[in-house]
Amino acid sequence: MRRSLRRQADDTVPYDRDQIRSGRVGARRTSRGDGPRGARPSRRPKPVTPRPRRRGSIGRTLGIIALFVLLAVIVVGVLIGLRAAAFNATVSSATFPSTALLGPLNGSDRVNVLMVGYGGGNHDGAYLADSIQIMSIDPATDTTTTIPIPRDLWIEGVAAFPQNGKVNTVFSAGHAAGGLDGAAQLLADVLGDVTGLTIDHALSIDFDGFRDMVDSIGGVTVHNPTAFAYTNTEARHRAGNWNIGSFDAGELQMDGDEALAYSRARFTSAVAESTDFARSVRQARVLGAMRAELGAGGISSILPGLRLMDALEGRVRTDLSAIDLFLLSSHLSSDRRIELSEGIVLTATTNTIGQYILIPTDWTGPGSYSGIRSHLARELDRPPDSSTDAP
Repeated sequence: MRRSLRRQADDTVPYDRDQIRSGRVGARRTSRGDGPRGARPSRRPKPVTPRPRRRGSIGRTLGIIALFVLLAVIVVGVLIGLRAAAFNATVSSATFPSTALLGPLNGSDRVNVLMVGYGGGNHDGAYLADSIQIMSIDPATDTTTTIPIPRDLWIEGVAAFPQNGKVNTVFSAGHAAGGLDGAAQLLADVLGDVTGLTIDHALSIDFDGFRDMVDSIGGVTVHNPTAFAYTNTEARHRAGNWNIGSFDAGELQMDGDEALAYSRARFTSAVAESTDFARSVRQARVLGAMRAELGAGGISSILPGLRLMDALEGRVRTDLSAIDLFLLSSHLSSDRRIELSEGIVLTATTNTIGQYILIPTDWTGPGSYSGIRSHLARELDRPPDSSTDAP
């Protein structure tokens, strides 16, 4: 009986006899909770700390994104390059890729580019120059001066054009001898002699190309200060029959056909708008509006530029590469104009067959263009005044 009680009492002692005997553990502690004595204590789970993301994985992700962006830029660049090369092959005598303007436009000497508009196609006098302007760029001041040349300027005594005639016939004569390249080169040679300017390059565009060019950029917005109606013949002009159309004063949104008509209108209800000088001003407004639509370059100008290339294929001819045309586009908006004004620089008269012509006021005979040369040299030396010179 005593052994039994002793064994029962011994069983309540919180010791593990087997472990004590083996010498590994002295005593076993009981749980502090409400469980039975001798039960193992429960362990609280340790809080799990989130493992920080490795910097290497972020770097790899950014690297992959950068690689894809770089590949996209390369692919787009290649596609645009191929498109520009195809365009260059149809409009330019220059090779692609090449540039004749990058250096000069960052130099110190003026860059002079002849710009000619002509009818082409089935128009009457298809290769008579309808619009003649010299774009003179001063890299030192980054300004552009437009010099419109009146179509009725008389050319006589110039070695490059011995047959004599109005300046608009020079382009036609050059075309008969050497196509559009020959036409531009002959007119550039003649005007270089008349103006005293070195004309470095030339660009010509027909009426359809001008119209399509405006349409390709979604039209243009032009400020027209003087309202006028117009017709297309001198007889109707004298009769006051303005049967073709009209343009209101103010901001006008124009498509290609309207911009072409606005630029060409000569027989108008407003006397001041019925001259070649007025036409050149309106043409400058349209070109400036086009420049605004094309933007300042960069990604936003890519799509309008591609559309412009589509519109001009087969309509433009130049000795400038597609790269140079892109560089030139930033100078379409003129900072000032220098006019060969009638009564100041030029005098109206008639030739031997009764045609209306313009000759220099100091005309003494064939080749007498010193007055024009000195006038242009003097005006080009004068700094542009944006408040009075802009078209």
